[in-house]
Amino acid sequence: MLKVGITGGIGSGKSTVSKIFELLGVPVYYADERAKDILVRDPELAAAVRQHFGPDTYDAHGALNRKYLGNIVFNDKEKLALLNSLVHPATIRDSNLWASQQTTPYVLKEAALLFESESFHYLDKIIGVYAPQPLRILRVMKRDNVTREEVLARMHKQIDESIKMRLCDYVIRNDEQQLVIPQVLALHQRLLQLAAAT
Repeated sequence: MLKVGITGGIGSGKSTVSKIFELLGVPVYYADERAKDILVRDPELAAAVRQHFGPDTYDAHGALNRKYLGNIVFNDKEKLALLNSLVHPATIRDSNLWASQQTTPYVLKEAALLFESESFHYLDKIIGVYAPQPLRILRVMKRDNVTREEVLARMHKQIDESIKMRLCDYVIRNDEQQLVIPQVLALHQRLLQLAAAT
């Protein structure tokens, strides 16, 4: 089975593109959503997070106190790096286990931080979803009801978009100039052929 990553900067539309692949019958692992689940479900990870960020990280019922943790890590680069160093390996293990349970010719792993988390090492091919920065800023401002400055602050936590796209094997342009669905359909056929040949 071919393991394919799909990535892009915030507001690029990688989740939208992933949903199109899902409509074609391709299973998609959404790393950010799964990571939130793993933070609660994985007792070793939860214990490590409590140890480093304090007992208030989880409530009495074991639910993650996202606001509390967010206030710590989003104002401190070292604390964010520490949290990522705990969460990323657990997410990589979970995604590898998930992929081994699928039966399709290929699977997708959707993640904003494929390169930053080093999880690209566990994938055969990478798809980048590209959109120009002004469009991405507008999309995120509208979607999350945040300011331009808040969007730019989030963008600065990710590697430069042009570098990210150069690291990808394929790029889907989601710039409102080209139709996305034909690009996905063409790439789907290429990946099916590639999976059949391996």
